[in-house]
Amino acid sequence: MEVFAFTTDPAHTPKWIESIVSETASDEQVGVGTIYKNCDRDGNVNEYLVTTYEPGSCFQLDATHQDYKVKYSYREVRPGETELEYHEWSESGKLHAPFMQEILDNLKQVMETDYTTKDA
Repeated sequence: MEVFAFTTDPAHTPKWIESIVSETASDEQVGVGTIYKNCDRDGNVNEYLVTTYEPGSCFQLDATHQDYKVKYSYREVRPGETELEYHEWSESGKLHAPFMQEILDNLKQVMETDYTTKDA
């Protein structure tokens, strides 16, 4: 559940996606219909609509400005260990700027550092 909470909190996004400098959500309590807006290093603003929100198991965002969707699926492997499955796609079949494995590796490192530090 910690991984789900961390990845759905817009304040954390710049910690693990280096190209994002800020992100906000339209609602304090995130759910289906919430709009996320982020700003990248070049000043570009992107907007995403939450279309699936199942706490602890699934979170999907659909871009409002292009043909792009991203889905995070979470599965607790054992207490304190979560498997994250990441999918992104375009109905047209062509992704403009797909996530690279290093971004997900960065998320893992940030999560392990953040929670290891808290437990110490």
